[in-house]
Amino acid sequence: MRILVTGGAGFIGSHLCRRLLADGHEVLSADNYFTGSRKNIHDLLANPNFEALRHDITFPLHVEVDQIYNFACPASPVHYQYDPVQTTKTSVHGAINMLGLAKRTGARILQASTSEVYGDPEIHPQTEDYWGRVNPIGPRSCYDEGKRCAETLFFDYYRQHKLDIKVVRIFNTYGPGMQLHDGRVISNFIVQALHGEDITLYGDGSQTRSFCYVSDLVDGVVRMMQSGPGFTGPVNLGNPSEYTIAQLAETIIRLCGSRSKLAFKPLPEDDPRQRQPDIGLARKNLEWWPSIPLEDGLRETIAYFRRLLDTPPNTAKGANR
Repeated sequence: MRILVTGGAGFIGSHLCRRLLADGHEVLSADNYFTGSRKNIHDLLANPNFEALRHDITFPLHVEVDQIYNFACPASPVHYQYDPVQTTKTSVHGAINMLGLAKRTGARILQASTSEVYGDPEIHPQTEDYWGRVNPIGPRSCYDEGKRCAETLFFDYYRQHKLDIKVVRIFNTYGPGMQLHDGRVISNFIVQALHGEDITLYGDGSQTRSFCYVSDLVDGVVRMMQSGPGFTGPVNLGNPSEYTIAQLAETIIRLCGSRSKLAFKPLPEDDPRQRQPDIGLARKNLEWWPSIPLEDGLRETIAYFRRLLDTPPNTAKGANR
């Protein structure tokens, strides 16, 4: 099939492009390179089945495709709060444009939504039938509410125009290909540990997250796209193993062989206290669950960042010798 991946030069998008090419498809990546990078897809550019297009999905796109994976949107607080109006436009106008494209071409379309639609949840773990607890006017709202509105649009197109839709809610994902300074907790901690700097924790470190390795996540996304037409989602995709932020920091310090210490700062506004997916729906309908343990995934991710920083094992500033 000919498949469009918006945000195809981003962290998850580039991994998804590789998977789809390996599965024998023709892949068109559309990315405005605000947070994505051509470096992420450099190894794909010579592939005759791959095409890279610089495009902002807040403007219509006229191509012929069989499937659309809509992944275009900044996903870390540092990036989505940099230009919050544009973040909302990307989620809302972008969804409208991609849904319009799917309607015209008859393509199946998948929306990469987020666990942030649950906000600071009152139930734990989070199930797909939970409506969430989101501040509509806070500093994170551009992302949280933008993604919630995108889900609304997808289901309205499904009901009104009988569009073939799929919606996944992605929980924290990590792995090789993350940016050095993207503001996500795992990349922040690894870079600080490799430099021997203090590890910055917000709050007391007791807030929890669940971390899914990128290859596991991509497999779940592809399974969702391939699932039967009667299953629209939304479906949670993430690793149900839950860790406190302090546990994560200590694990990264140990795996990096670093002497970094923990440094605590005030908790940002609207930062969720707990985040853990209930993946029962994905297990039942997609026969999907993560297979990569956290420490195994962290070792691969640390090795990737060492290559970026040109920092050999156990010789980083402040590392154990």
